[in-house]
Amino acid sequence: MKRIALLKERHASAAGTGPATTTGSHCPASGLWSPDSDPHAVQSFFEGHVFPAFDGVPAVWRRRTAGVASSN
Repeated sequence: MKRIALLKERHASAAGTGPATTTGSHCPASGLWSPDSDPHAVQSFFEGHVFPAFDGVPAVWRRRTAGVASSN
């Protein structure tokens, strides 16, 4: 089952969209994630972690690839 989820994630990443999830849901895959409202605020989450609110408001979180994360 996990292989199927990883395959779907790989296809989404190849399309450039990356998986997205919302505050209160569980992280589907470990990695770097950032809220849509501030793509430069990159945070690390482990699989199964519950996504928090960002700046006190619910957020849509997107998984970032290593090349997208900024070092500013």
